[in-house]
Amino acid sequence: MSNTLCNKVALITGGARRIGAAIARDLHSQGMNIALHYRSSADAAQQLRDELTNKREDSVVLIQAELLECEGLPKLVDDAQSAWGRIDALVNNASSFYPTPLGSITQQHWDELMGSNLKAALFLSQSAAPHLAKKHGCIVNIIDIHSERPLKAHTVYCVAKAGLTMLTKSLAKELGPEVRVNGIAPGSILWPEQEMSESSKEEITSRTTLKRQGTPEEIACGVRFLVKDATFVTGQILAMDGGRTLSN
Repeated sequence: MSNTLCNKVALITGGARRIGAAIARDLHSQGMNIALHYRSSADAAQQLRDELTNKREDSVVLIQAELLECEGLPKLVDDAQSAWGRIDALVNNASSFYPTPLGSITQQHWDELMGSNLKAALFLSQSAAPHLAKKHGCIVNIIDIHSERPLKAHTVYCVAKAGLTMLTKSLAKELGPEVRVNGIAPGSILWPEQEMSESSKEEITSRTTLKRQGTPEEIACGVRFLVKDATFVTGQILAMDGGRTLSN
């Protein structure tokens, strides 16, 4: 990709809220048009579309889809491509996260966590690859530092994110030289929507080298770097964790 993103197109999964919304805002501010996927957050998606199109008309389309239904993923990509006739970046951001303590794991847990965090990214990438290749585009996968450092009671989630790390590297080899594929592994950025005690939050923050929580906007800057500036980088995972992985 050239060093300008004006009039290029990013397809962002799970883009209506949290980190996905920050990524959408950042890439949009760089001139990209946004194909914004959401599953159930219709109100948030519409509000974000209105916010961004007030800044630049006809620059956002919304695409509702259930990522666990693989047969619908090619249509998701086709809808994104047809909006402006191109796709330059695919950001696989959508994710499910919840604990699965050993002894309580069910088939549904496996299907949901593997499906949203790994399977959907594979099949979306497969469908988007021909479009990305035409524009020498890129894929950015949002992974997690727990893909390498397991989080207790979250076995299935960690396995899925570990798979996404290998998928990133495998796709980089498969799709080069036309398409670059990289990942970002965030640390503590936003607290889970499930309740956490203040002491737990303080303990996690204290184990970072920078002694603070990161922000969605900082992750979005990392995505922008990989999309816009990292033209000689592929198959790499950028840890954005405030130094959390340096601690024992």
